[in-house]
Parts: sequence; structure tokens; C-alpha cells
Amino acid sequence: MYRGMARAIAPDTFETHDFSSWSDLAIASGEPAIHSISLRIRVPEIIILALYNEVPRKEVVFSRRNIYKRDRFTCQYCGEQPGSEELTIDHILPRSVGGRSTWENCVLACVDCNRHKANRTPDGAGMRLLKPPVRPPWTPFLSLKLGIRKASWERFVSERYWDIELQA
Repeated sequence: MYRGMARAIAPDTFETHDFSSWSDLAIASGEPAIHSISLRIRVPEIIILALYNEVPRKEVVFSRRNIYKRDRFTCQYCGEQPGSEELTIDHILPRSVGGRSTWENCVLACVDCNRHKANRTPDGAGMRLLKPPVRPPWTPFLSLKLGIRKASWERFVSERYWDIELQA
């Protein structure tokens, strides 16, 4: 803000402020503040970047948790959602024949489907995937941890907007 690269938004009025006008605002008792030798200003809850190159590109970590999220806790062969304890990670091309643990080669499978597929490819087992597995795209919203959202953010990054079921 000090260098003019960002503006603060007042959470109660949604007015934008540069550094000078933000530092003129009163600080309520108990409100977080930044202290310097000659200045004390409110900690802004909402900041708009005025100048930036782009959101840094990141990748979603290949992990058990993220495979479950990507596949929505659903067997990718039969479409059932038996619960996480009844789901396994299946290698489409089995590891025994050179299959690797990658986004494109791993899917969730229920115990029954994984048992039926055994050490074969889906074609070899007479099975079909519901959809081809892909690496999920990273979005900044994935990095917002639950529990640290402020009410003032709701207008800008609402959970309801992202989680509502879309109609066909």
C-alpha cells in the first residue's frame, strides 16, 4: 500500500483507501494494528492489488487426499461412493507392468472393482473408466484454509459461490 501497488478496502463500507487515507482511519480498541516509530495503522482485512504480473502458477500436490478430492470420493469404475475406508487407489496401468503413480494413471476404485480388475488394465478386465483421470488445476482458492476466512471476505471469495451445484 505504501508504494501505491495496493489499496485497502474498509470492511464495513467497502470504500477503497490508499495508504494516506487508510492511515487516517481510527483504530478501535482491540483491533489489530501495525506499529512503527511514528505511525500506528489498522491491519487491513481486504486488499486489492493495483499492480501485479499474475497469480503465481502452482501445482496441486499428488497426494492421497487430493486424489480423493479430485475423484469426489467416488469409484471411477462403478460410480459408487462407499466411504473412504472402502475406496482404494488403483493404478490404471498396473505398477507390475511399468505403471507409475501419476495423476493420469491413478484413480479411486471401490474394493470390489479393484479386486475384479486385479493386476490388469481396465480393458483386460472388461471394465471402463467413468472419465479419464487428469491433473487437477491449481486455483488460489485451494490455498485458503478453512477457519481463517473473515466475514468481510464473503463478498469477494464466497464459499457458497464455489460450492453450489450447477444445473445441467
